[in-house]
Amino acid sequence: MNSALDDVVQTPAPSGTQHVLRHGDQIAVVAAVGASLREYRVGERDVVLPFAEDEIAPAFSGATLAPWPNRLAGGLYGYAGGTYQVPITEPDRLTALHGLVASVPFVVAGEPSDEAVTLTTTIVPTHGYPWPVRVDVTYALGDGGLEVTTRATNLGTSTAPYGLGFHPWLSPGDASLDECTLQLGARLHVTVDERLLPTGDEEVEGSYDLLEPRLLRGVALDDAWLAPVRDEAGLTWARLTTPDGRTTAMWADGTFEAWQVCTGDYVPAIARRGVAVEPMTCIADAFRTGDLLVELAPGQTHEARWGLRLE
Repeated sequence: MNSALDDVVQTPAPSGTQHVLRHGDQIAVVAAVGASLREYRVGERDVVLPFAEDEIAPAFSGATLAPWPNRLAGGLYGYAGGTYQVPITEPDRLTALHGLVASVPFVVAGEPSDEAVTLTTTIVPTHGYPWPVRVDVTYALGDGGLEVTTRATNLGTSTAPYGLGFHPWLSPGDASLDECTLQLGARLHVTVDERLLPTGDEEVEGSYDLLEPRLLRGVALDDAWLAPVRDEAGLTWARLTTPDGRTTAMWADGTFEAWQVCTGDYVPAIARRGVAVEPMTCIADAFRTGDLLVELAPGQTHEARWGLRLE
């Protein structure tokens, strides 16, 4: 006869299985749900806003955003002669937000090490997105900080629409966000309507001009940028600098054509405790507009890299 203890059901943590990576004084904790960066710190200094293992990730903290980042109007789009409807997940704006995998458990692929882990999931074809796309996300710590590599492979027999983003909330450390400066290498600001859906773009000016470090006091953002500025290696950069002189430097490779920045003023779970700096391959509504949309042919793999370090 089983004892009462044998009948106890273990409730899984909302963030799923935890994967702890270490390199020197760097520690990263990657959660299985959403292949999310739950913690990243250097010594005692948080680089991203952490959240608890037993907490539902607030405001997509650290999550992988695929097969589209940002918003899709009405969850409705046409592609290759078909019309598709995905669930509306942002009811107040009637949009489908941040793709299909941010709340899905990923599993380990290959052999993890103390410094690296690869998590994988395959998007199950549905009436709204009928393409089986495998998404592999590798987190690796090294002397240069944290590097994240994503490989998306179309396992189906027809071309799939695809986009990618990530949603880390950068931490100001012990400071207030108002005391920090933000620099973002991008020359065009995306204009939006009342649903935060794109209506066009404009040259950066005023509080949208982040080409040089800008103090965030009095600046509220939930905006996207295009035309990234790239260095000799083809990388685009964002930098959050805190009063203690430390800078969180974030980079993204040439596959990322856009950035999103959100100061969290109107996000109760964040309340301006940090700033989301999100590399994206495309902006909102790309499934509807086709702008910067990746068209993933059968058997094709799309690879993208970004990273973080504390300077």
